[in-house]
Amino acid sequence: MFKSLSLKVIIFGFIFTFFSSFGQSFFLGLFNSSIRDALSISHGQFGSIYASATLLSSFILIWLGKKIDDVNAIKFAFFVIISLSISSFLFSKINSIVFLFFAIFLMRLFGQGLMSHTATTTVSRYFDKSRGKALSTAWLGLSSAEFLLPVAIVYLLTILDWRDLWVSFSLLIILFLPVSSVFLIRKLDINSRETENKKNENENKIKQWKRSEVLKDYKFYIICGNLLAMPWIFTGFAVFQSFVQFSKEWGPYVIAQSFMAYSILSVITLFVTGFLIDKFTSRKLLIFTNIPLMLATLILIFFDNPFSSFIFLGLMGVTNGFANVLGSSTWAELYGVKFIGGIKAMTSALMVFSTAFGTALFGFLIDKGFTIEQIASFSGLYILSMFVLLFLIKNKLKPQYL
Repeated sequence: MFKSLSLKVIIFGFIFTFFSSFGQSFFLGLFNSSIRDALSISHGQFGSIYASATLLSSFILIWLGKKIDDVNAIKFAFFVIISLSISSFLFSKINSIVFLFFAIFLMRLFGQGLMSHTATTTVSRYFDKSRGKALSTAWLGLSSAEFLLPVAIVYLLTILDWRDLWVSFSLLIILFLPVSSVFLIRKLDINSRETENKKNENENKIKQWKRSEVLKDYKFYIICGNLLAMPWIFTGFAVFQSFVQFSKEWGPYVIAQSFMAYSILSVITLFVTGFLIDKFTSRKLLIFTNIPLMLATLILIFFDNPFSSFIFLGLMGVTNGFANVLGSSTWAELYGVKFIGGIKAMTSALMVFSTAFGTALFGFLIDKGFTIEQIASFSGLYILSMFVLLFLIKNKLKPQYL
């Protein structure tokens, strides 16, 4: 299905999305209790610090992420790898609120932000006719991490200190990623494309939007409003999963085990979405993205049985599978790939910003005494309002041809 270089690009994307998990909220949330106990801070304080650090990282990402349009992928990848390894080591040394802010900022910027940005930008730029399948396969890296790591980390925290774990993460990153990156993408230059001639023909037909032009397109904001629902709602849940667990009176392993349902359904949806995108286009599938997420909020509102945790996270996994692929391929379809690095840097920054919003909002509402059911109701209203706006413009989601 894929030629040699194409396969290497996909494997590179898979590995980088897997390692982006070290800066993802589901992963950092596993250390929430350990960090709060070490620093004697509340849910709300942790949420505020997490949100503000994430917010700062989103602003830096807008500028730093655009640099991938100017250099070969291997050079940009090495910069991100070294930075993530250093960031992971510093995370193990957290001993104050200021240090916590700095450590979270680095992990969110280089982990969640730039690792996934490097992976998806490289894959989106290289592929054309197989972009959907390529992106869905690359995103399996993160889904694999979401399947394997929650239960593994919960277990490891019972036998190892959380600081020692982060030192191990730092060593793993610096020992494994540089070697694998050289092997996979050293021959890839900034103009490499999947099928060179056909790709160039398409690029001549479709207008290649600059980032400044995209910012003037009202459709961009409505699409973002829909794609950002999953990041802020899921982040709020993941960071404060201990609060949800306590509120619902679930056992200590219920949510960690439920992440397996999330991951399995993410993987299934990734595969299905990739094939559907290549057949029907991303812009036609976009309208269906948040329907499972809406159902997930209803599950959280009306059900308390521990099994509902599996259904809740499973439905979120379906939306995650949709959103991960659509969030990259939609921009390439509508705005072209020549300036895709700058456009995705902006959308990645907005995504990171939305996670900051979700964390701050959840932490604030929890400290104010809101129940998880009330927070889920607010989330559902947001999803519904964005769905209505997208429905009104769905027939206008078309690229401009020259």
